[in-house]
Amino acid sequence: MLCRILTSIILLAILAPGVPFADEFPTADEVLIVKSDRELHLLNNGKIFRTFKIALGISPEGDKSVEGDFKTPEGRYLLDMRNPNSDFFLSIHISYPDADDRREARLKGADPGGAIMIHGQPNAPTYTETYYRTQDWTNGCIAVSNSDMIDIWLMTPDNTPVEILP
Repeated sequence: MLCRILTSIILLAILAPGVPFADEFPTADEVLIVKSDRELHLLNNGKIFRTFKIALGISPEGDKSVEGDFKTPEGRYLLDMRNPNSDFFLSIHISYPDADDRREARLKGADPGGAIMIHGQPNAPTYTETYYRTQDWTNGCIAVSNSDMIDIWLMTPDNTPVEILP
């Protein structure tokens, strides 16, 4: 197995000499998500260096406040955990809910939810590729294409701050 991996890396270096290896990718020190634009931006030193198209929760307007509202949260969080074995092509957990989110949900007598991720496409899709590319379809997460998810995975270290704007 290791031999096969090394062979693939060598072939990649020979056949695609301009393609950077993972340690050559720029690294984000912040992620900015603008829900109204359906865009996720990777920033370094306050400057955007990559932008990705996104899909949101199926009720995208407004801030998430309770589990099951199908909204994507708004606010400042961290990318705090990675799951390479997700039901979706890779996922990075967003630290929602914070103390304010929990307090707001408690005042409503509800659970704030919490499985908010940036992730790729479903591993077992139930809709067409066009649907996933053109609709807001998540339960409140931020979805990107699988190829974009690889880039985001490689360019965001653990505990990268993320700001989600309306």
